[in-house]
Amino acid sequence: MALGHIMRTIMNRYNKNDPEWNNWQWQIAHSIKTSDDLSQHIPLTDQRKDDINKCLANFRMAITPYYASLINIGDPKDPIMMQAVPSIDETYFNENDLLDPLGEEKESPVPHIVHRYPDRVLFLVTLRCSMYCRHCTRKRVVGEVDKEIDEKGITEAIKYISDHDQIRDVLISGGDPLVMTTAKLEGIIGKLRTIKHVDIIRIGTRVPVVLPMRITDELIDMLKKYHPIWINTHFNHPNEITDEAKNACIKIVNAGIPLGNQSVLLKGINDQKDVMKELLLRLVSMRVRPYYLYQCDLSKGISHFRTTVDTGIDIIHALTGHISGYAIPKYVIDAPTGGGKIPIGYNYLVSKDDQEVVMENYLGKIYRYPQPKHNR
Repeated sequence: MALGHIMRTIMNRYNKNDPEWNNWQWQIAHSIKTSDDLSQHIPLTDQRKDDINKCLANFRMAITPYYASLINIGDPKDPIMMQAVPSIDETYFNENDLLDPLGEEKESPVPHIVHRYPDRVLFLVTLRCSMYCRHCTRKRVVGEVDKEIDEKGITEAIKYISDHDQIRDVLISGGDPLVMTTAKLEGIIGKLRTIKHVDIIRIGTRVPVVLPMRITDELIDMLKKYHPIWINTHFNHPNEITDEAKNACIKIVNAGIPLGNQSVLLKGINDQKDVMKELLLRLVSMRVRPYYLYQCDLSKGISHFRTTVDTGIDIIHALTGHISGYAIPKYVIDAPTGGGKIPIGYNYLVSKDDQEVVMENYLGKIYRYPQPKHNR
């Protein structure tokens, strides 16, 4: 069968005119979770199906029909497919892989809370995502069961936050908080808003990328009641920026919610300067601020996604001065086993003494800044 005919047949399975297509719960209910499901959308050899099944013994698959519809099945290195569809490389474990790469468990004083930085905590409210990204940093817990925090867990976590008045910023994450019902999420946010020392509530989510129809008017109206709310999402490649994704982001920012983006540097997906440049410029054009570019973590089974650190440094260096500063994220390594995010970058400082600072600009030209001399 000709490839063109196969592609037309496959794409006909995505009936975007179906009245249920824009229902986010329908999308989740129809997520692709098995190799047999996937073979209804993407041509798979018997060997590929066998490889996928081996991967699923370690980490589940879930791909929304919307996100699957973005896959170019004629490209074996399609960046959407590489993020969503298991690869046999996931079964190869590197000597540097860690089960808990960021040391979150040792910094969890009560269940569901990670307290690493003095003034803020991570509040993990669900183990469920709308899509299980193949490069997930929490593969040890996310996706194992579709479990949300129960009332006892909420109460204990809220009490911890309430008892520690240095906490002014709470990041709600998971899993993906926006796969919860609006009512369940509001119950958590509402409780946080009763704590006087909590100023900022943030939400980490990938639904604008993989499930943009989740950004409903009902959700937005709820979030607007609890300002200041901030949201960070997770676009990794320009192909993820569709009209649907753009409209979801516009809804968020039009509600007065600052929207940032955290990308992960992924080998073969976004580790080229031109790809990253297009992604960043398209993000800012829809009012999404590039926030972090993460070096890929040391989670088990994702070593094939990791680039050298020099790759990230070179990309940011190549973009600096050539696109606006607000379009350039901070390149960071989240320190293995804990320690937080550490900025990594090109060294523009040539030398420094009591007399002057010698610097290199983005074009490689040298400039001198005299140190101040104070007369006493």
